[in-house]
Amino acid sequence: MIFSSLFFLYVFLPVTLILYYVVPTKLKNTVLLLVSLIFYAWGEPVYIFLMIFSILFNYFSGIEIAFYREENRDKDAKICFWVTTVANLAILGFFKYYGFLIDNLNAILPFEIPYRQLALPIGISFYTFQTLSYVIDVYLGKVEVQKNLIHFGAYVTMFPQLIAGPIVKYSDVAAQLVSRKISLRRFGDGTAWFLRGLGKKVLFANNIGMVYDAIAALAPDQRSVITAWVGCAAYTFQIYYDFSGYSDMAIGLGKMFGFDFIKNFDYPYTSSSVTEFWRRWHISLGSWFREYVYIPLGGNRCSTLKNIRNIFVVWMLTGFWHGAAWNFIFWGLYYGILLFLEKYTLKSFLERVPLFVKHIYTMILVMIGWVFFSAPTMGSATTYLGNMIGIGGHGFIDSTGLYYLGSSAILFILMSLCAGPLVYRLFRHFALSGGSFKTTRVVLVYMGIFLLCTAYLVNATYNPFLYFRF
Repeated sequence: MIFSSLFFLYVFLPVTLILYYVVPTKLKNTVLLLVSLIFYAWGEPVYIFLMIFSILFNYFSGIEIAFYREENRDKDAKICFWVTTVANLAILGFFKYYGFLIDNLNAILPFEIPYRQLALPIGISFYTFQTLSYVIDVYLGKVEVQKNLIHFGAYVTMFPQLIAGPIVKYSDVAAQLVSRKISLRRFGDGTAWFLRGLGKKVLFANNIGMVYDAIAALAPDQRSVITAWVGCAAYTFQIYYDFSGYSDMAIGLGKMFGFDFIKNFDYPYTSSSVTEFWRRWHISLGSWFREYVYIPLGGNRCSTLKNIRNIFVVWMLTGFWHGAAWNFIFWGLYYGILLFLEKYTLKSFLERVPLFVKHIYTMILVMIGWVFFSAPTMGSATTYLGNMIGIGGHGFIDSTGLYYLGSSAILFILMSLCAGPLVYRLFRHFALSGGSFKTTRVVLVYMGIFLLCTAYLVNATYNPFLYFRF
């Protein structure tokens, strides 16, 4: 089940909200836990047992670690911590990476190891990192152990951010699990966040995604330079509006249930460096790796060589977290190289060049990165990049490229404008300006977005969510 489906919008969400608001406060987490388990089991019922195991295993592990800490049995606490951490990573590794490992072994061994390809449990990358944040923070004494199983289960399974983030660290919501404010104003704010995200996903990402899929499906010798760049630009916008739209919907749903999640995107395509881009893109993932990997390795408070090592370790893991394929590992290392260069080589140069040049530089490098990210293999990625510079393609310009550029021109313009803060600032000015009908104007705008999305979804057969596969 995805947020941008008619069943979710008109059945699951309304029923869930009614149940949540009619039960007493002490039962709200119970309702949230139960509906989240139903939401998770909707598409893959068998993996609900994996989810329940993860809840119970990490719940009791946290209690055990805290007990050993209180008894000053540091060695036992450390053993329990590492056993729990390794077990969580082993489960993630088995479901996400064992096929990748066997494929690579089969490529070099003189015999073939047979295996059955398993479906990836939805959201396993996200909820594994969430449970790890809890276990690590309990071990380090940063948070109190959660002894209420319902509260902990609600944290792990919370459906608004279960399948696509943002990655919510336990420390960010520990107090909210026990007590949170629910008000009409907060619900209205959550509804606005949700509808903006729904519009991003349905009206922008879905439509431009069809352009990218059509161009990516062409044979390499049928893509001109212009066609390849149009396709790359289409994916650049699709991944942003798809993922940031889903994150906005998650933040909005969280507010409807009384939770405040961190913002996951901050207009990343307005960045003037790759370093700035990654401060604005998938903020919760960057924060997780910084707190639990980069800083424990020494961060930047160490020698230059160790800092370079830390950068590359983090970015190799970031790439591997996104998918079990060499192109994801290369994508991570690609950004590790760029961040290393910006920090140690290009910093003084970038400070001197005009802002628009820095923005063009950043977007070209980001778009090249998305080619590696979107391609099914390294070979197809390099072939597509070759098309972008005129190698192995259909010349510089052709009718196919002109067709997709012309038919999508208005959409590209709208997405370019909405990728920065100006449009939202103008809307806020319009919404908050004086007059007795300002509330009515805002309601009409959001109702218009909702009705447009509904009309699209009634007839749409194309409604993917890109981060389901991560």
